[in-house]
Amino acid sequence: MATEPTPQSLLQQIAQIQRMDRGVISVMRQGPRGAYYNHQCHEQGRNVSRYVPSEQVPDLQEAIEGYHRFGQLMERYVQLMVDKTR
Repeated sequence: MATEPTPQSLLQQIAQIQRMDRGVISVMRQGPRGAYYNHQCHEQGRNVSRYVPSEQVPDLQEAIEGYHRFGQLMERYVQLMVDKTR
């Protein structure tokens, strides 16, 4: 049986996130040495695209997952605080 998280426990989980980045990673094309990757994100009102070497893809993917996890935890935190306020 899972217990309901507290605002403090959610903030502690947020503090554990070590890497964050926005956007998505996609394969631009396949080459003789493997895939070429592209990272797209929205910065300062513009869509920004950059090449990512294949050896950096796992770290970038972890950072993107960290950003999504941060958003999920913040949504839960906000909802707990709204419920508490009401």
